[in-house]
Amino acid sequence: MKDLLTLTVNGDTHEVAVPTHWSVLETLRYAVQLTGSKQGCDKGDCGACTVWLDGVPTLSCITPVYEAVGREVRTVEGLVGLRTPVGVAHPLQDAFDVCGAAQCGFCTPGILMSAAALLEENTAPTRDEIKDALSGNLCRCTGYTKILDAVELAAERMRQTTEVPA
Repeated sequence: MKDLLTLTVNGDTHEVAVPTHWSVLETLRYAVQLTGSKQGCDKGDCGACTVWLDGVPTLSCITPVYEAVGREVRTVEGLVGLRTPVGVAHPLQDAFDVCGAAQCGFCTPGILMSAAALLEENTAPTRDEIKDALSGNLCRCTGYTKILDAVELAAERMRQTTEVPA
């Protein structure tokens, strides 16, 4: 059995017919065709599926799609143009490139979404605050140091672009 749902994803409205048991992740990947959010553990342990629901990092693999109805869903594809001109990478995406913070890249979308949520609230986080914000995101490749460096670099760049000259 399928239900017809209307979702707002990255500012666009999508009408989708999905099985009643689908998660937000399954809907994004298989109905909306946005594959940036990764299907990792399917039980909320790895964070590769992290998206925002109304600006809050959410594990989309364990969130029923019905919880996204009437809310704004933002995926890693929706970071482009957020805090930058349309078509320009988010400061985090650029910093991950500069710092070599993505290795295999599987965990990167979820980490970017968790880190971006932190930086929306706090553009001057401490290293411990960054670690806390990313504590639900697992990475097998990097050892996290370059990821933490990249978030710090992005935060610094975001502060520089929002500071008003005296």
